[in-house]
Amino acid sequence: MKLLFVAIAFTLFVTLTSAADDKKAEGRVYEMRVYYANPGKLDALNARFKNHTTQLFEKHGMTNVGYFVPVGDNKDEKLVYFLSYPSKEAASKSWKNFLADPDWKKAAADSEKDGKLVKKIESKFLTATEYSPALKIEAKDDRVFDIRTYTTTKGNLPGLDDRFKDHTIKLFEKHGMTNLVYWHLIPSDKDADKMLIYLLAHKSPEAAKASFDAFRQDPDWVAARKASEEKAGGSLTEPKGGVVSEFLKPTDYSPLK
Repeated sequence: MKLLFVAIAFTLFVTLTSAADDKKAEGRVYEMRVYYANPGKLDALNARFKNHTTQLFEKHGMTNVGYFVPVGDNKDEKLVYFLSYPSKEAASKSWKNFLADPDWKKAAADSEKDGKLVKKIESKFLTATEYSPALKIEAKDDRVFDIRTYTTTKGNLPGLDDRFKDHTIKLFEKHGMTNLVYWHLIPSDKDADKMLIYLLAHKSPEAAKASFDAFRQDPDWVAARKASEEKAGGSLTEPKGGVVSEFLKPTDYSPLK
């Protein structure tokens, strides 16, 4: 009887701990940061991240998710990366401590003896949608990533979310695409009511094209799109710039590959 009680207590503890961990994961805040390197400085920027920055991020409570560069001609010398934090407040505290760290100041100064590495930085804070799969930070065989940003027509983000939740993500999987994560902007962002950002994985850009071609011709997708647009009275996304896609490949130091 005593052993039975211990087993039941242990099972209950594991269940409650797992539920608490799931709740923490659901509440995490992500940050997408885009760095535009000065001409000829992208290699040095990547070296600084690989040798210094990523370790210092972890030191100050940030989780390195993934580091990427565009597939093909990266004429803007762009680096795209994602971090996660327990909360927006935790993110602010971590960044404050990181920027004040003597090790960071030294690494930055040493790397910029011949000039600044970065000319422009863009940042967006994100939260996972309620239908998003849990993002697994894992390295797999060669694959490319597709970061897609949808901007909806006025009032149609809920309708777009419903279409993804009830139809699109299942059809993506059906046609060989891997759903990684779906995000909204944090509520305080001025565009939070109209933007969906999500990340897919494919075997290659060519495989992605074949998958999307098959997806667009799928009768289930055609019907779902027609029904959602009839309900909304038109397209759910802006006609110009409403859907933006960019293929990314992971750097050699990216946790997510």
